[in-house]
Amino acid sequence: MTQNPTPIRPIQALPDHLISQIAAGEVVERPSAVVKELLENALDAGATQITVRLDQGGVKRIAIIDNGRGISQEQLPLALARHATSKIASLTDLENVATLGFRGEALASIASVSQFTLSSRTADAQHAYQIENGSVSPTSGAQGTTVDVQELYFNTPARRKFLKTEQTEFGHCADVVKRIALARPDVTFTLSHNGKTVDHWNVGNLDKRSAQIMGQEFAEARLAIDQVAGPLRLHGYAGLPTASKARADAQYFYVNGRYVRDKLLTHAVRAAYQDVLHGDRYPSYVLALDLDPALVDVNVHPSKIEVRFRDGRAIHQFVFHAVQAALSQTSATAFGATPAPLAAADLNFAQRPVSVNSWRPDSYTQSQTPLFQRATEYGVAQSTSSYGALFNAPSATASLEVRQTASAYPEGDADEYPLGFALAQLHGVFVLAQNSRGLVLVDMHAAHERILYEQLKNALDDDAMAVQNLLIPVTFYADPQAVSVVEEQQQVLRSLGFEIAVLSPTTLAVRAIPSLLKNADAESLARDVLRDVAEFGASRVLVERRNELLGTLACHSAVRANRSLTTVEMNALLRQMEHTERADQCNHGRPTWVQLALNDLDKLFLRGQ
Repeated sequence: MTQNPTPIRPIQALPDHLISQIAAGEVVERPSAVVKELLENALDAGATQITVRLDQGGVKRIAIIDNGRGISQEQLPLALARHATSKIASLTDLENVATLGFRGEALASIASVSQFTLSSRTADAQHAYQIENGSVSPTSGAQGTTVDVQELYFNTPARRKFLKTEQTEFGHCADVVKRIALARPDVTFTLSHNGKTVDHWNVGNLDKRSAQIMGQEFAEARLAIDQVAGPLRLHGYAGLPTASKARADAQYFYVNGRYVRDKLLTHAVRAAYQDVLHGDRYPSYVLALDLDPALVDVNVHPSKIEVRFRDGRAIHQFVFHAVQAALSQTSATAFGATPAPLAAADLNFAQRPVSVNSWRPDSYTQSQTPLFQRATEYGVAQSTSSYGALFNAPSATASLEVRQTASAYPEGDADEYPLGFALAQLHGVFVLAQNSRGLVLVDMHAAHERILYEQLKNALDDDAMAVQNLLIPVTFYADPQAVSVVEEQQQVLRSLGFEIAVLSPTTLAVRAIPSLLKNADAESLARDVLRDVAEFGASRVLVERRNELLGTLACHSAVRANRSLTTVEMNALLRQMEHTERADQCNHGRPTWVQLALNDLDKLFLRGQ
């Protein structure tokens, strides 16, 4: 098929209205882009009350009313000129952008593709003024600015054809309002559509605003974060793994108050959740990163949705360790309440911010965090013998040990023993315990798996993996690839706590395994380790794949379902959970325990009704 030849034209300057319409193609993708630009202008003007009115998904009309500083009569025509702005005046200002908008393109671009009216009043003006079709005239109105955008794309019908349905376009607009409202809980927002109020959020704090916008389920299962390191501050809320979602539609990240979708920041948060969240689940969070504007470039994308950091690696490490430190506190001792969404209404575990002030981009180590120091003090990495030979107590002395346990742990001391004391075991799967608030249900396999997993991680980090020599080596058939791994990767295997020897070209012998896994099947453990090293390589297994491998090994040795436990063993499990980081969820992000408060139990039996 032949194409018509492009006509030859001389180089010439484009007319201003065409320049504005071309710019509108970048700035005004759809009605939601108009809402975003106008809301940012309102906030930059110091507004504390903003009303957003939409008709037909914003295509028919978008009206933004604010109570900000306003625009004076003589500056109204300049406000609609391209590249005219009060927010930057020099290259220095551009390198230290502290406002949401700064290019001076938005109003001119929007006005070029709509029927546009701008009215405004400053504090010292006797009345408001409006500009329409280039003409300025007096009008009525309170202090602030009203931008009225009607019939979007009326003069560019090709653009209008690409818009979606009214409800879809409104949904995009509503999402923009929510994102901006989350960033500014100090501002009142009202959103209406086709004359009906859809959302209204009064001035409050992030605690209340995030609960209103992200839902009560998020409010009941989140961790407060407020960490500072030099010029960096990360604050907000990170959802607990037990409140994860199947879609990444509840993730809000802000840089100096600006909502961004940045791959570096998203990866840092995702990495912090890596060993508490299943691979196909997504965490919920609303996090704000504050830093010197000179350390971030916000002028790398037309819609300012992406940013570039001067030191991306340092930012990534800070965000990763800040979120990871918060997630490390998910233990009964740290919060005294269940993290599961089933939590009773009187539980308030989300109001405990963490602070790490000793972090530096070039010298961060896990041992610098107060949480790690606490875990070491409690002996997270100690053997289970510290708690009365966890899962190895002789049944013959069980009754005596139960009496000793009861006297050693005075019942009702919820601060020291928040998971209480074991009552019974249900179907060989769950441990039932009583604490000061009511009934605790524990998934014994998931809880024990997390305990072993954390112990393995600490032992490997400290290069202190204790080894259990086998009285009789376990031999098994192996393929040439596994034999090759044993011959070439002895140092890696020893660091993981394994001693494996080659007896013949097809036979291997396991002579030692990690002490923490002494009750597991030695052959299965060895096969898992050899398979991972063969598939991913020694370096990746010890770095990128380390947690996956340790999680697999922990699962082998964790107490299995239908295993009958004594009361001593069950109490030992509860004590170990209380002093283990991240013990509130298993390695896949599922809860390991839930709390049923007494008032919850009363409701089940209609007591007091």
